[in-house]
Amino acid sequence: MAARQPRKSAGGARPRAGRPPVSVVTGGAGFLGSHLVDLLLDRGHKVLAIDNLVTGKIENLAHLAGRADFRFVKQDVTEYLFLAGPVDYVWHFASPASPVDYRELPIQTLKVGSLGTHKALGLAKHKGARFLLASTSEVYGDPLEHPQTEAYWGHVNPIGPRGCYDEAKRFAEALTVAYQREHRIPTRIVRIFNTYGPRMRMRDGRVVPAFIGQALAHRPITVYGDGSQTRSFCYCSDLIDGIYRLMMGTHPGPMNIGNPHELTVLEFAREILKATGSRSRIVFKPLPKDDPRQRQPDIALARARLKWEPKVALAEGLRRTIDFFRAGGRVSG
Repeated sequence: MAARQPRKSAGGARPRAGRPPVSVVTGGAGFLGSHLVDLLLDRGHKVLAIDNLVTGKIENLAHLAGRADFRFVKQDVTEYLFLAGPVDYVWHFASPASPVDYRELPIQTLKVGSLGTHKALGLAKHKGARFLLASTSEVYGDPLEHPQTEAYWGHVNPIGPRGCYDEAKRFAEALTVAYQREHRIPTRIVRIFNTYGPRMRMRDGRVVPAFIGQALAHRPITVYGDGSQTRSFCYCSDLIDGIYRLMMGTHPGPMNIGNPHELTVLEFAREILKATGSRSRIVFKPLPKDDPRQRQPDIALARARLKWEPKVALAEGLRRTIDFFRAGGRVSG
């Protein structure tokens, strides 16, 4: 059934003349959330970042201290969000997003995908704001379709070790669409594929910081399985630009945003060795349960509707990321 069009009173979410647009970013102290905050400020938004700092780091926002156009609130997004004043855009990025985090915090992950999304949508409804859900390629699970298009429904084990994250995001998508249809608020859904860059945590369990950390310490690089499983890595600035275009455009999504350049995990490990000049050797361990065998976005929709595609080459993105970790993970503006 086709979604109804949002009411004109909410559809534009345009700020009134004489004031800048106001954005709320949940998960604003996280890896991607903090990069989004920077971009919004650069484009003239007033920004309120909300984060409970369970997986986010206040250091990711420290360079913004003292700015009149930025405010940080430490709060769990599963609690009621009461904010005075106008809000034009709500960007819902709050969630554990790494295997280490959502395996240690399965209930919190499910709560932020359900209760947290409900609270963020409620804020958008109350303020007449446009809402964007940061969903994930994990909704496709271990995909049987390759590359993955937005029309693919996925192949997910709901009770497996990754199920708390996969199903939390799938529920969040369903809730977002329900709010759009029932309350006619303007919504957007982005499905984020593997992203990397500065401000990742070294020990968050994702392959990029894991390989870089091992290589810089000249420890063995751990490849699970035989390394033939594939991933597609998008640099953070490319991803955030695509997400901004989606929010400001007219397409509700879901829309894949990621880099379609696919390579095997073993190939990626060798890229890390080359980029770091490391003496590490590659070792192999058993493949974790439900680890996706293939992951590659079809970005035809983003190219057509957003005129977007990634620009940062893997070698350049890795150089910037490795420099960040070599500098001890210090965040600069």
